[in-house]
Amino acid sequence: MLLAIAALLPQALAQNCPTINPAQQATFASGYSGRVVMNGLRTPRGIIFDNQGNILTTEQGGYGVRYIQLNDYGGTNVCVKSSKQLIADSSINHGIALTPDGKKLFVSSLTTVWSWDYDGTTGTVSNKKTVVQNMRNGGFHLSRTLLIPRAQPDTLLVQRGSQDNVDTAAAQVNTGRSQIRAFKISQIQNAPVDYLQGEVLAWGLRNTVGVGEHPNGGIWSVDNGVDDMQREGRDIHHTNPCEELNYHGQINTTSDPDRGGHHGYPDCHAVWDPSVIPNAAAQGLQVGTPFLMGSPAGQNTDAVCQARKAPRLCFPAHTAPLDVKFNADGSAAYIPFHGSWNKSPPDGFRLSRVEFNPATGMPVEPATSTTAAVNIMYNANTQQCPNRCFRPVNVAFSPSGKLFMTSDTTNEIWVIGGAT
Repeated sequence: MLLAIAALLPQALAQNCPTINPAQQATFASGYSGRVVMNGLRTPRGIIFDNQGNILTTEQGGYGVRYIQLNDYGGTNVCVKSSKQLIADSSINHGIALTPDGKKLFVSSLTTVWSWDYDGTTGTVSNKKTVVQNMRNGGFHLSRTLLIPRAQPDTLLVQRGSQDNVDTAAAQVNTGRSQIRAFKISQIQNAPVDYLQGEVLAWGLRNTVGVGEHPNGGIWSVDNGVDDMQREGRDIHHTNPCEELNYHGQINTTSDPDRGGHHGYPDCHAVWDPSVIPNAAAQGLQVGTPFLMGSPAGQNTDAVCQARKAPRLCFPAHTAPLDVKFNADGSAAYIPFHGSWNKSPPDGFRLSRVEFNPATGMPVEPATSTTAAVNIMYNANTQQCPNRCFRPVNVAFSPSGKLFMTSDTTNEIWVIGGAT
């Protein structure tokens, strides 16, 4: 009997997941690899892990929330053990978050955030509640990203984008648009609240779909810049403005000077390519400098923009970063760039790594850097994008420290090797 068991052990240890051919091939930087864990999804967007190591993903294609159990045989040798619909709701489109104790699940639509009691062992939900409401925009920027910081587990962060490319009304904080607001979970469980009742964690953010927490409790976000930009009558939109990495302070420090800051939108944006901006050198404009869209006049000047919160890092225009997640020691952030529609040739369509100093919780590169985002997974030929490319949306680290990524155009979930 013992000999028979011993003979079976190598077979058990050598189990391999079946290969799933990707819809579009990906190229990986040295030291990185990846494979498709699951395909055939319906426009997967948000992705998180529960405390049992199961994936929860929102599917924008009218499905709701999916619960996925995994078999993990080491490295990227990961595959689906079982999959089922956890929540059926065609209005669910992106945001998903779980309290650190794994017992309360939050999901969003264009207008509403709901909560459920959650059991990760059985993959079941109960006791649905509406917790935040009245977030409708006029058909523009439909995502409502959610984050529950581990450093402040009674806080739910809810992002809301602009109502238009240039949403002039978003210059008023009481519109509730182009903002991140914070809500006390213990309070919103008692009765639903209007979005405007949340604390303003940050505003002047055009469409900050990606929100993440550094291990030190710092809150970071990535913002999608304005389209069709002009400056003093010149079209500069192909390479400006930059996509932004913004900092919003320590979530457990209410007096943090970066908390509640205005980041410039709708009037102010940050430079990516000063070479196409009229008189950029004379006006002191360089990569990362906030500047005014249109033509400065009177009191409406670049100086007004530079008095607001500047991005900590910039990325190429229109590459559309949609998430930012940190590794365990805080030495790197991983950012998926969903890719452009407003740029020729197309740009983005990649997963990148940004180095951080774990001691300070800040990026290693200066705000003027153009090389801070190092591509680790990308489409070799973006000329065929977006239709014949993978398009990364969200990333999440599993409890064991592996990085997973959703791709909405190819309806896949990937696991990324080497991302530590």
